[in-house]
Amino acid sequence: MPSIQSQLGEGDGIAEELAENQRAISIAEFFEKNKHMLGFDSGARGLVTAVKEAVDNALDACEEAGIAPDIYVEIQEAGDYYRLIVEDNGPGITREQIPKIFGKLLYGSRFHAREQNRGQQGIGISAAVLYSQLTSGKPAKITSRTQNNDEAEYFELIIDTDDNEPEIDLAETTTWDRPHGTRIELEMEGNMRARGQLHDYIKHTAVVNPHARIELREPGETFKYERVTDELPDETEEIRPHPHGVELGTLLKMLAATDSYSVSGFLQEEFTRVGQKTADGVIDGFRDRHFGRELAWRPDRDNTARDYKAFLERAVSNKGAEATGDFATQVADVVTNRERLAHHEVREIVDNVSDAVEEEYGKTFGETVRESATEAVWNLLTGRSAVDDDAATGEDGAVERKAADLYEIIDEATSTRKDDAAVKGLADRIAPKLARDDDHRDRFTRDELSDIVAKSADDTEEYDDVTFGETARENVLDRLWSIARTVPDDVPNVSTIADDRDAASDLIEGMRETDIISPPTDCLAPIKADLVEEGLTKEFDADFYAASTRDAAVHGGDPFIVEAGIAFGGDVDPEGKAQVMRFANRVPLVYQRGACATTDVVKSINWRNYGLDQPGGSGIPNGPAVIMIHVASTNVPFTSESKDAVANVPEIESEIELAIREAARELKSFLNKRRSMEKRRKKRDKLATILPEMADKLSQVTERPALDIDDSIARIMNNVLVEREVEDGEVRVIIENNTDRNADLDLTDIVTTEPTDTNGANVIEMDGEWFVKWDITVAAGEEAELVYSIDEDAEFDLTIDGVETEKITVNA
Repeated sequence: MPSIQSQLGEGDGIAEELAENQRAISIAEFFEKNKHMLGFDSGARGLVTAVKEAVDNALDACEEAGIAPDIYVEIQEAGDYYRLIVEDNGPGITREQIPKIFGKLLYGSRFHAREQNRGQQGIGISAAVLYSQLTSGKPAKITSRTQNNDEAEYFELIIDTDDNEPEIDLAETTTWDRPHGTRIELEMEGNMRARGQLHDYIKHTAVVNPHARIELREPGETFKYERVTDELPDETEEIRPHPHGVELGTLLKMLAATDSYSVSGFLQEEFTRVGQKTADGVIDGFRDRHFGRELAWRPDRDNTARDYKAFLERAVSNKGAEATGDFATQVADVVTNRERLAHHEVREIVDNVSDAVEEEYGKTFGETVRESATEAVWNLLTGRSAVDDDAATGEDGAVERKAADLYEIIDEATSTRKDDAAVKGLADRIAPKLARDDDHRDRFTRDELSDIVAKSADDTEEYDDVTFGETARENVLDRLWSIARTVPDDVPNVSTIADDRDAASDLIEGMRETDIISPPTDCLAPIKADLVEEGLTKEFDADFYAASTRDAAVHGGDPFIVEAGIAFGGDVDPEGKAQVMRFANRVPLVYQRGACATTDVVKSINWRNYGLDQPGGSGIPNGPAVIMIHVASTNVPFTSESKDAVANVPEIESEIELAIREAARELKSFLNKRRSMEKRRKKRDKLATILPEMADKLSQVTERPALDIDDSIARIMNNVLVEREVEDGEVRVIIENNTDRNADLDLTDIVTTEPTDTNGANVIEMDGEWFVKWDITVAAGEEAELVYSIDEDAEFDLTIDGVETEKITVNA
């Protein structure tokens, strides 16, 4: 029985029939059938995603307008559906833009901008509108009022998925009590089974946006998160791409689109952090890959300036004896005084001397003469010509001369364990492989030299039974490359490179290998370490907080900054795993935790080194800890359009690890100190139990008054001892520093009667009490007295800051 495939093409017009069924698909139509890709794969998650997209838009709009965000989110039960309402106090949206922003996918202002934004693709809020109309069949209701406008614009619309265009059901003006802002109302299929993720999203948004006030109202509950700072994130500015992250396809596109003619101009105009010096470095790197470098050889010590002069005089004709002699003498003197010379350097010497002699003697040294002189010097330098008539010349002479020079180069590059015969064997095998019939300039790329060294080392091993391992081969290659010279050849223009993929690849490698300073950070708005701590402090009642903000790094031409924060102890849940909070551009990532690079990095760290419990030495640590990671970038590499997880990009993973470790080191110090303080407390408690009994017994035996146990404990514990003595209206606060370092103390003695003769202390009266304050430093092993007077009996209360409680003994 013939297969279906075998029958295809038997009828007439099959191809034409198939062609008739082909048609373009709009982006809206695609996501209509693939809404799970945008995070709308279930009713529970769909509701959370819709809240997220609307709140993200609201935060962006407020910050761009310099307005401290006030955001209101309400979820109502509406029969078989849920009604989502999100309001903000942003600048509002113009009438013309409302339908496009909410009713057209891939419409936005941020996709092409290299600056940090929560939204990047122009999909989010319109995707929520699409999900709403697909599940409920009802239009989105949008109200927006711009500043200085008496009325608000009101729209009801859906998305025409065939054309990816808004379909407006109603457009009118209306009154609204907000002076400016935007409100969107959506009805959609959903449920509250993901209430935990919804609460996490709102709470975490408040943590990383401490400048925002957010209110969530849902059936039966209301949550309010007040702002803790009026400081808005720094305004971002769009930047050009950075050379270290651009890929080949992007570079080809940029080369084709630029107005620059030269590569130098292209680099400086199209990339950030590229000036003339950096552009020159990139171009030199391009030359090394595109043209290769020229090996520089050491002039034979047996050849004198007189020898070079004789060869030069034979190469130059019809210029007059005086001009020719002066030319030959000057070139010979320069050549013999150089340590090493490449072919183009010889030509440069000839050109410089030719120009000087032309000006002095009025003789023309044309291209033919200059080429002849260059070849005369180069041939003598490399052994193709010889002074001694019996010496080898031509290619045999060049091989012999270069082998001698290579011997010294290889001997310097390899270990002393290689004997002379081994070094000579490798040199003798490299030298002939450098010969080229059509080009005697000894010009090679690094890859070509690498192949020559490798083949020569293999031959040496085969025929001489001497092994040159990978390290030795790499050392020889590095030494050869270091003595080779970058050539001055003119680089192709931009349009030529744009049409040559190999040349473009050489250019991009030159960009990557050039040392270029990190991209500017004014395109990014990190939270900053102090506000990360404030955000954690606001939402978590912990014993310890730490945060770190890394310097900017670059990936794919886009700069990024990683921040990390840790909260530990206190009321943080001590049971189970630590809580990992993930953020990208100030947006919480509440789904796909296991697919996220941040989670992978947290799991890979050995948290035992930082004092946390981690069974097996890997995975999320246990205990009362919150670990927060924020990635801020002009283009966060998400794993999918739903923007729930950061992709595993090595550069980003490395920065995440470094940021976490910076904060974790502070946690380690805190935990070590806490353990040390706990030991001190236990020691002090034991002493407080034992010493009174010893003092009583000693008192009984000696029939003397019992010793002051507090003083003894302080000295045994190496504590700071603070005592107060009151006698005849004089109050003396005595500080005895028994530690091994200076004690910087802030002391406040609260007294119920007005003090006098305070000797420079700061005195503040408040509600019938006087606060006598001192800032004092007491050196290790020293004692200090603070004295003031009172006119009547009083009560005292001494408080001390600056030294841990466990290191102070107060007897006052």
